[in-house]
Amino acid sequence: QVQLVESGGGLVQAGGSLRLSCAASGSIFSVNAMGWYRQAPGKQRELVALSAGGGSTNYADSVKGRFTISRDNAKNTVDLQMNSLKPEDTAVYFCYAQVLFTNYWGQGTQVTVSS
Repeated sequence: QVQLVESGGGLVQAGGSLRLSCAASGSIFSVNAMGWYRQAPGKQRELVALSAGGGSTNYADSVKGRFTISRDNAKNTVDLQMNSLKPEDTAVYFCYAQVLFTNYWGQGTQVTVSS
């Protein structure tokens, strides 16, 4: 089993910044990808940013230029730096990891951006 523990959510005013962190632990043999998804009330969970094997990254169009994902393969951690936050970024943010082709999720951390 793999456990993902997130930290760093909270309340921030529009235009502000937050940094989310996620650490993976447990039976980690090969992490293919790590990243972040989010789910706003009444909406489906959506990809925010993903760091795949080989160092490639993928961002949702809505966060490009504002969010930056960084991953430490040695520590099995992934961070999400969120700048220029907007009220529409308000959601529960979930850490994601794919280990040996099995998907794992964190418990989620709330990010609220006030206007």
